[in-house]
Amino acid sequence: MIDELFRIGSFSVSPFGVMLVLALLSSYWQLRRQMLRTGIGDEEDASAIVFTCGFLGIAGGKLYYAMLVQDWSAFLSRAGIVWYGSLIAGLAGFVWVVWRRRLPMRRTLDAAAPALPLGYAVGRIGCLLVGDDYGVPSDVPWAMKFPNGLPPSTAGSLRHQFGVEVDPSIADSTVLAVHPTQIYTSLAAFAIWGFALWLAGRGSLRPGRLLLVVLALLSVERFLVEFLRAKDDRFFADTFTLAQLISVALLVGVALVAWRWWRVEAPEAAS
Repeated sequence: MIDELFRIGSFSVSPFGVMLVLALLSSYWQLRRQMLRTGIGDEEDASAIVFTCGFLGIAGGKLYYAMLVQDWSAFLSRAGIVWYGSLIAGLAGFVWVVWRRRLPMRRTLDAAAPALPLGYAVGRIGCLLVGDDYGVPSDVPWAMKFPNGLPPSTAGSLRHQFGVEVDPSIADSTVLAVHPTQIYTSLAAFAIWGFALWLAGRGSLRPGRLLLVVLALLSVERFLVEFLRAKDDRFFADTFTLAQLISVALLVGVALVAWRWWRVEAPEAAS
């Protein structure tokens, strides 16, 4: 794992920070491309959206992390950006910018839909490089060890920090191979990105539906990968995590929005 790429004076540049910047740039590239292709906005609109969503997304992810660890000083630390905190705050910022710039809301949401999983996929590579957000111990051929992870994937860390059941005969200092859940998430998000582009190219969905599809797929991905994550926030017989609860809530929300839109649009289509 790579703790530091280089320094600028006393400031340390980590692989996660670099990948976070690349995630924002890739999201900007994709959003700009879709907005220009559909004629609903320009480079300035895309940059305003990505800057606002990026800033609020980082702040929201840090706030969620500080609440999760119950330590407000963690908000100003360099560690800990939680995906769902970033998603919720970023979407709020998106709606505000689109409203202020008087862009067509549903069409702009659809333009942003492919950019969301692309940025997520790139950002998760940063988690892999620093050894964060890995999974439970595994003997699959592609399992990975994170001796310098955050924290290291030692038997002690898995036992005491994440509450994972580890063979009692294994010493706390032993580094274990675990599921590289960061790779699973990135691959799934890249696949969702490709599927979103395919749907966008077909042009068969009503405005707003593409984002709903992407949000639903990302929620399913997160719900499933959480079963393999090393987490300490499990409930309901130590099986489900808080992120899975949010995933289900988001899926229900997506279904309700889709149903409401259908109820409104069905009479119009029939008339």
